[in-house]
Amino acid sequence: MEPVVTARVVTPRAASGSGHQALPSASWIQARVAKTSDMLDRAFEEGLTGHVFRERAGKTVTLDDGTAAVEFISCSYLGLEQHPALVEAAHEAMDRCGLHFSSSQNRMRPPYLGQLEAALAEIYDGSRVLCFTSVSNVHLGILPLLGGGALPSYPVGEAGPAFLIDRTAHASMQVLRGIMEQLGPVSRFDRADLDSLTGGLQTARSDGRTAIVLVDGVGSMGGLIDVVALHACVAEASGYLYVDDAHGISIDGGHGAGYAATAFAGPVPSDVVLAGSLSKAFGGAGGFVVVPGPADVAVARKLANPLVFGHSIMLPTLAADVAAARLHLDGQVAGLQAGLWENAALFDTLTGHRLENAGLRSPIRGASFDSEHQALEVARRLRTAGILILPAFFPTVAQGTGLIRFAVSASHEPEHLRRAAAVLAP
Repeated sequence: MEPVVTARVVTPRAASGSGHQALPSASWIQARVAKTSDMLDRAFEEGLTGHVFRERAGKTVTLDDGTAAVEFISCSYLGLEQHPALVEAAHEAMDRCGLHFSSSQNRMRPPYLGQLEAALAEIYDGSRVLCFTSVSNVHLGILPLLGGGALPSYPVGEAGPAFLIDRTAHASMQVLRGIMEQLGPVSRFDRADLDSLTGGLQTARSDGRTAIVLVDGVGSMGGLIDVVALHACVAEASGYLYVDDAHGISIDGGHGAGYAATAFAGPVPSDVVLAGSLSKAFGGAGGFVVVPGPADVAVARKLANPLVFGHSIMLPTLAADVAAARLHLDGQVAGLQAGLWENAALFDTLTGHRLENAGLRSPIRGASFDSEHQALEVARRLRTAGILILPAFFPTVAQGTGLIRFAVSASHEPEHLRRAAAVLAP
């Protein structure tokens, strides 16, 4: 992550002369810059974030200055990216095919891509799966097709769509608002207040529009979204639910289908679009979308911009993704899940159940602070203790507040958790 550069926003003055000219309102990026403090800059300058590591073993990293530290930063919640099967698969793919094949997957692709999509389809109970280079590219490719009524399993009425975005949904969806507004109105709702959602659904229905509701599964900074309750509301309004479960993939389910898919207790419903990550607990790199049928895949292959005009996943990581999928299917991932939840429970106990997400089936724990300065001071204490974390400030969290995020992993040792908890002790 690059440091945020603060700047003073200058609002253009009205032109001189006769008549009145309305001042243009600040853009969302101008507003963001104006509200962002220098705290992230300071965190970089003090070595509290932006760390460079030269090697690692489990959760212990050797930094570029030669010192060792324990990291709670990586979102690889099961430690699969260091599994011998993935490393061996990556080496073998490089020996056979090289590092990369620079072509869109529509033009030419290695065998690993088909193997990966077939394995993911098995993980998701026969639903169809299409892979992208990232979850952000899933959103960029799929949301315009979904809103435009191009995906056969998700017809949209003649009046078009109405997009409703949870205010805490990931920024990779929020930033596409301008693209979505070319197709239909976009509004935000608060998932903690279902009335705000039902009101938006009623408005969409009265306008003859098909509601498309965008949410996370596991919140990247905290919280679990009740996708089942949201789905019930959306289905009643004959809309579609779009779930970004990037942080929930692999952490739940016998084959690691993830938080949202497991919550639905069966195949992903046909009126739900599930976007997932291969780059977090899954152990590899890339993103994917789960849709009901082959016709949806065929349309997306032909029309989704990142697939038509972008390259495929790098060959070594694509082969590693296949190896990771096989570990999901043969039951090894279920054992790693048990280790993750044991560590999460231990960390909750050690921190007195005071952290964000304590007791929830999420691998993310957060220490929230009323001011950015408080968060920065705790980040300093953790760094002194050899603990690396993610310090978050606006726009990641509410303006003026701070958060210390811990990504708990099955690879953490009890001593790592005790050391971090000791620093947080009141």
